[in-house]
Amino acid sequence: MGRRKGSAVRERNAQTPPPAPEPLRVAVADSHTHMDMQTPEVEEVIAAAEAVGVTPLVQVGVDLSSSRWAAETAAKHPGRVWAAVALHPNEAPRVVHGDGAEGVEADDTDWAGKARPAGGIEALEAELAEIDALAALPQVVAVGETGMDTFRTGPEGARAQELSFRRHIAIAKRHGKALMIHDREAHEDVLRVLEEEGAPERVVFHCFSGDADMARVCAERGYFMSFAGNVTFASAEPLREAAKVAPPELVLVETDAPFLTPKPYRGRPNAPYLIPLTLRVLAETKGLGEDELAGIVADNARRAFGF
Repeated sequence: MGRRKGSAVRERNAQTPPPAPEPLRVAVADSHTHMDMQTPEVEEVIAAAEAVGVTPLVQVGVDLSSSRWAAETAAKHPGRVWAAVALHPNEAPRVVHGDGAEGVEADDTDWAGKARPAGGIEALEAELAEIDALAALPQVVAVGETGMDTFRTGPEGARAQELSFRRHIAIAKRHGKALMIHDREAHEDVLRVLEEEGAPERVVFHCFSGDADMARVCAERGYFMSFAGNVTFASAEPLREAAKVAPPELVLVETDAPFLTPKPYRGRPNAPYLIPLTLRVLAETKGLGEDELAGIVADNARRAFGF
């Protein structure tokens, strides 16, 4: 997920939600969602997902406050919601340099529309220490989303990103949690840092965005590849080619809701209950039956996150 202003989230959520799809016969997890950015109450989101065979949900943090919220929400809904905690790659430059600084993403406010002052490396280390403490909680199954993103962040911000990424890798290994990676236009850098630091036992590329060659590299290294609703887009043929290459035992499915709503509802608010639309396209792409792929994906999520 790219950091977006709160106004963009609100605009998307104002659209009419898509209708519920035909339920899955074999339940699967939503490996990456942001219920704190969705309009319905948490219980409504969970219930709507469970009604179509989507359970459990992995609620993902992107900054310190949303990571705390993810851990609290997972604790309130045991077995139905699990948490991932981290500072998003585009959050690290904001913490260090402040909003509006050179090399920091163009969107200069957070989800609540508040600008952030520069805090320096000390502020980043302090926030990472709190992420470290959250990662120790039993309801937290992953450290993420972390990684690299050069789409919005320039060279100065990239240095803060890389430092943050390295710290998150260490946190994941220290607590034996999966590492959930955000990788946007940074494949080589992400793979390089993972090699230099030594990857945790379980690595998940959230919203996989690579091509078939990248999928082959991930497969060789045993990294999970989580596909979101953009795999259904007409323009996403390279992504579907990557999905064909990805070994079934390393495939996950996610929403990244409220973003990346699958066809035919692109542009309207996404939510975990729409996972069946993405899974069915993945099954067709890989030449597998819906139930067969759902069973594999469900098992993969248990292995990746240790539910």
